[in-house]
Amino acid sequence: MFTRQKKQEIAVNLTPLIDVVFLLLIFFMVTTSFTRETQIPLDLPKADIEPLETKKESLEISIDQEGRYFINGKALVNRSLETLKKGISLTMKSDKEISVIISADAKTPYQSVVTAMDAASQLGISNLKMATQREE
Repeated sequence: MFTRQKKQEIAVNLTPLIDVVFLLLIFFMVTTSFTRETQIPLDLPKADIEPLETKKESLEISIDQEGRYFINGKALVNRSLETLKKGISLTMKSDKEISVIISADAKTPYQSVVTAMDAASQLGISNLKMATQREE
């Protein structure tokens, strides 16, 4: 009579799929840019100087037009000196050699910049840099 044929077991080989996924992962890792772009809209003052190299471990204090402070992009709750010092000390983790970059809008009140410099110096930080943009 009729003999029943044995069914072959269907197997899906996942090796090529895993290879493609890893290649895509490597491609996206290589093409991703790791530039630090801030979400705080600042119109930096212009200067004709050469850019300085900064250490990877740096703390950025941004000050907007109204004099509000941001430490590494995170807004502080108020504009007082004590709040600024507390925010800096929490971020720097007792590293007095950390490089502090002050990025202030060109229309920022001068007192806000001086307050930021004062807070850093009171915490024993001596490596202060001012961010500017190059004149065209």
